[in-house]
Amino acid sequence: MSYAVDFQDVSTIGLETSPVAEALAGLRANEARYFKNKYDHTYTTVPAQEAPEVLAWVERILKEERGLEFAARPLEVADIEVDGIKWPEVIYESGLIVNVLYTLADAGKRAVGFKLAEGMEVPEELAEAGFKFARQKSKLAGTIRGSFFVIKGTY
Repeated sequence: MSYAVDFQDVSTIGLETSPVAEALAGLRANEARYFKNKYDHTYTTVPAQEAPEVLAWVERILKEERGLEFAARPLEVADIEVDGIKWPEVIYESGLIVNVLYTLADAGKRAVGFKLAEGMEVPEELAEAGFKFARQKSKLAGTIRGSFFVIKGTY
């Protein structure tokens, strides 16, 4: 069942099993606000098991580009395409959101971004890989820590 994320009335729907559910809900709402304000797109998620092809595509990029496989359970997936950009996101139970910015035009921007909900530790997989995180304040999500890498391959 899909869920159109409301960034004005933040809810933990679909995230209840996360140890940082409230902060993760704020981070998800922050994503929803971004897509609404920048692209006039309604940010909608589905349970991860309802979008196995999207989850597999994101996981393939993580594995092939950086050898990353997260132990955390994926809870939700957002399958977004706006302005010629494929932009899927995976929301993990641990409080991590992984997004892939993949411009469909040749030679466009392509990167993987990581955002950590307030209160969660940096995942071991990212710490071991040497990722450094910048901090950003958000009214919806508190302090967001984020990092990224550029995609070199074609997917």
